Amino acid sequence: MLKIAIITGSTRPGRNNHGVAQWVLEQAQQRDDASYELVDIADYNLPLLDEAFPAAYQNYQNEATQLWSVKIAEFDGYIFVTPEYNHSIAPALANALSYLNAEFTNKAAGIVGYGSAMGARAVEHLRGILSELQIAHVQKTGMFSLFSDFENFSEFKPTEQASGSVHPMFDQLISWATAMKTVRASALVNA
Repeated sequence: MLKIAIITGSTRPGRNNHGVAQWVLEQAQQRDDASYELVDIADYNLPLLDEAFPAAYQNYQNEATQLWSVKIAEFDGYIFVTPEYNHSIAPALANALSYLNAEFTNKAAGIVGYGSAMGARAVEHLRGILSELQIAHVQKTGMFSLFSDFENFSEFKPTEQASGSVHPMFDQLISWATAMKTVRASALVNA
């Protein structure tokens, strides 16, 4: 069975992100096509990138990086839950992604974005980063507005219409994660 991580995209105190990620997990758990796990980047206490070697070398010196590497390597795919900060992804998510490379290669990802413009700009910036990490990101995206999907801009209560945006993303992610698992197996045989 596929293993999919739902990865938070913010570590800010009082963040909305964890509530959105928890909701995505609840939606995922209604499916029977993969096992889903919430992975909170805040749990890894990753300082501003402080590894001496480039991520591609996998020569991790710090315990936090080693733990992050082991966790991320477990999964066949990811759902990144990203807020939009200053027309981009949150610095904590960019930092967490910068720590690793091979652990993400030839895997698939879906994206859930939220913000004043439904997180659209953050989603597009995240796509560029995921491409560089060789993560096949799916076209369908969960998108939520701070104005209509949050009560008082803080409690996540998605509308029925917005809630429906995650289902096609899940479907595409499962197809792509299955295909990318085959790609990884082929790469091992041909190595």
